[in-house]
Formats: sequence, C-alpha cells, structure tokens
Amino acid sequence: MQKTSPPHASPDQPSAWVMRFAPLIPEGEVLDLACGGGRHARLLAGLGHAVLAIDRDPVALKHAAGPHITTQQLDLEDAGFAWPFAEERFAGIVVTNYLHRPLFPHIFRSLAPGGMLIYETFAQGNEHFGKPSNSMFLLQQGELLEFVAAEQRCALRVLAFEDGYLENPRPAMVQRICAIRAESAVASERLRLN
Repeated sequence: MQKTSPPHASPDQPSAWVMRFAPLIPEGEVLDLACGGGRHARLLAGLGHAVLAIDRDPVALKHAAGPHITTQQLDLEDAGFAWPFAEERFAGIVVTNYLHRPLFPHIFRSLAPGGMLIYETFAQGNEHFGKPSNSMFLLQQGELLEFVAAEQRCALRVLAFEDGYLENPRPAMVQRICAIRAESAVASERLRLN
C-alpha cells in the first residue's frame, strides 16, 4: 500500500490529531503501525510508553529507532503476511497516512480492553489536491466509522471522528477517528475525567 507524504508541516512533526489524543492512551505498550520515520513513535515514547514501531522500509526504521522504541520490519501487504500480534496486546495503536483495509479487524482485536485507536489517513476527494489520488488509498465518506461499527467482537466506542477538508499545513481531504475498546467502568471513568 502506498505510504505518502504526511499532511503536516514537517516529516518530524507529529499529527495534531495524534497529539490531541495520545495523552489519553492508558499505560502500556503502543503499536505505531506503518511508522515511517517515527514521529509518532517518539511522541508516544516521550509520554512514557514502550513503543513497537513497524514499517516495511528499513531506512525509515533506522530513523524511528530510539529510547523505548522497538522497531520491526514487516511488509503488511505481502501475500503470505499473517498478523503477528496477539489479541488484546496493545494499550494503543496509532496509524497515520496508511490504508490497507484487510488489516482493520486485526488492528481492532489487538487493542487491549480500554485501549485506544488513533487513526488518520487520506479520504476521497484528496485526488484534487495531490497524492494519494488512487481510490484504493482513499477512504470513502464515513468509511472509518463503518469499519468501527462493523467490529462486533471489540465493542469500540468512538470518542471523535472527522471527515473533511484540511487547509493547513497543506490542502488535503482526510478522515480521522479516535476510538476506545470497551473495558467496563474503568474506560468510562477515564473518559469522564477528560
């Protein structure tokens, strides 16, 4: 799947969406899926998380490496790829500027109870502003919400969702979601405090 230039001012600057919700991720290991150069892995490690940063690009992984960050080279779209992570393993999963639809059930199930998903990528209409422009790499209107709603086993609760145009730092159409896996009263209490 196509990894694209992020719609951010600098390749090292974390997404504003991720920065907004990352402090709410509960204590535990966090997966930075298709991490690129590690801008979010560094943010998450700075918040005290052990981070597993995965990408298929070994050069990007060298940039992503750092204290409290374990890197792993994986091609998530290889024909023989099998999701290697246990169910309920991660306190948080962060995905930006990457879309491979068959991974969604695995991502959701790898969230621990109370774990948080922060996802942001390009949406339909982005072809008017540059790459990605191929519909395979663009979410259809409301598609992230549909994936979350269809996941019956994990009972994900949407905390925030946006689908639309961003002017800055460069024009783009994006979808982004923050959702938490149901846990019981603990997750609800954490949400009330924020």
